[in-house]
Amino acid sequence: MGIGEHFEGVKQHWASNFAFLDYFKKVYGRAEPLPKWSDADVDEFIASDPVYGPQLKALRESRKFALAGALVGAAHLGGVALKYSKAPHGVLLATGFGAITGAVLGSEVADHWYQLYEMDKQGANLRFIYWWEDKVSGHRT
Repeated sequence: MGIGEHFEGVKQHWASNFAFLDYFKKVYGRAEPLPKWSDADVDEFIASDPVYGPQLKALRESRKFALAGALVGAAHLGGVALKYSKAPHGVLLATGFGAITGAVLGSEVADHWYQLYEMDKQGANLRFIYWWEDKVSGHRT
């Protein structure tokens, strides 16, 4: 094994460790951004892709858990801070922290409710981006 083969192995190792950067390059590293998509476009993708369609649908439905958790957490901690503290900055900080905590907890509940831990979440989103790019450019009808 020569030095060139060794460096090629090291390069492949680090490329696999930072593979998540490909997602950001595809989504955010464009010279010209993709046009906005609508819910109808997402529903069309869900109906057309038998593998990633149901995964994307579950991901979209899981947002409701995070939103509900954020609302409950913000209302609860903000209310407790208002009741006991009465300091405006304390109420704002508690409300913000409650919203973040509730959103994270809601996301965890959704992970188990929809069994998202078994899915490739990034892959489903990236597959939709590829599909949308092809549809916009006219490769698919």
